[in-house]
Amino acid sequence: MKDLRDKAIRGALARLCTQAGSFLLRIGSLAIMARLLDPQDFGLIGMVTAFTGVLSLFRDFGLSAATIQHVNVTEEQKSTLFWINLLVGFLLTLLATSLASVVATFYREPRLFWVTTVVATGFVFNAAGIQHSALLQREMRFTTLSVIDISSWLISTVVGIAAAKAGYGYWALVVATVTLPLTSTTACWFATAWVPGPPRRRTGIRSLLRFGGTVTLSGVVLYIASNFEKVLLGRFWGADAIGLYGRAYQLSRIPTDSLNGAIGEVAFSALARLQGEPAILKAYFLKGYSLILALTLPATFACGLFADDMITVILGPKWHAAAPLFRLLAPTILVFAIANPLSWLLSATGQVGRGLKMTLVIAPLMIAGDLIGIPYGPTGVAFTYSAVMVLWIVPVILWSVHGTVIAFRDVLLTVSHPLVSAIVGGAFALAVRAAFGHPSLLRLLLEGATMSAVYVGMLLWVMGQKRFYVDFMRRVIGRNAADESTLLASV
Repeated sequence: MKDLRDKAIRGALARLCTQAGSFLLRIGSLAIMARLLDPQDFGLIGMVTAFTGVLSLFRDFGLSAATIQHVNVTEEQKSTLFWINLLVGFLLTLLATSLASVVATFYREPRLFWVTTVVATGFVFNAAGIQHSALLQREMRFTTLSVIDISSWLISTVVGIAAAKAGYGYWALVVATVTLPLTSTTACWFATAWVPGPPRRRTGIRSLLRFGGTVTLSGVVLYIASNFEKVLLGRFWGADAIGLYGRAYQLSRIPTDSLNGAIGEVAFSALARLQGEPAILKAYFLKGYSLILALTLPATFACGLFADDMITVILGPKWHAAAPLFRLLAPTILVFAIANPLSWLLSATGQVGRGLKMTLVIAPLMIAGDLIGIPYGPTGVAFTYSAVMVLWIVPVILWSVHGTVIAFRDVLLTVSHPLVSAIVGGAFALAVRAAFGHPSLLRLLLEGATMSAVYVGMLLWVMGQKRFYVDFMRRVIGRNAADESTLLASV
């Protein structure tokens, strides 16, 4: 158990560092590309990814999660799953290529034919590395995964920027999109040194396929609901509208996607190993939940309060129309920060069926909100999307924790500490903001520094969380040899 705890802490630290680097790369790349390209270039890629993104949900058929969650996985099962993933990758490439003309016709944009065809090759590149990446996660080799991820992001970013500077326009985004899975898969093969054997029948993968199929179906439904508004905007309002909305949406998702991706991988792997230890599972979950909320909630308030400054500094003045959209989408950061980690609990304990039911309820509500907002353009869609997500948060918490070792009160208590601290920090930052008249890098830095200082002070001392974070840092640097009883007592 101590080895698992230490691996989880080291893995979380490694993934946090990776996501911090990835965050800087994504922000830096976005800032550079936004100045080299036009909103229409991003809009063209957004039109394609709205379609190919649905297909990408089938790229691993949930089999990577099944490999990680299953207690015992044989060599024959791993090899068979690899070939299933590769077959699915080829089929998705063929399907996306065959839909290229449909995409171009739907949007009345002939350039999308070849864009879709080239982006489709990424399915094969990704499929070849799915099981290799899952094995690294199952073995909790998160430092290795971190090096692979940051290197892949760096290479794809450099390639994309170089292509943009060379004048290739939207093709720079296409090349960067395809380069990422190619470099990541190549690195995973070298890191695992695992060569899959031939596929075999009767290897007992039915339960794995059932688990993966449920995860995939849930992801497909949620993706369609989450991207339906982009399809509508592209169809009725054009490339410029979806370009502006897409950049605002992308910025709003970076905090939760980065942090949930970092800690979520580690948490899922660790919690899956603790299915038979409910008390320890609860302790591990709440600590991970507390950590991700502490990092995400201040970002939520910063995005809402300082949207115009962020857009001006990160994207440039020609993107000023994205600022109100970014502000309207900020509440969704809070919702995803609170709700996403609950999926760790459900997936790790094998309750993916409940997750699917929850998705089937929220998806129609999201689509209805999009239909209500689309007549009012990107602003209307951003407002209705946020409104639906905010109204959904309490029901999703209650449904997720029902019948588990986690109580609704545990969630409220964990959320309250960083939430109150972020509110107070945001209030002080607004006072600093009032002293400056126009959006600028200096104003953004002062706002951020003020909010961060007040937030940390509130969280550690006023909210009484100092002991938790001091203990966490001691474990990170290896100076605390406390046993599991101390871990449970501190929750």
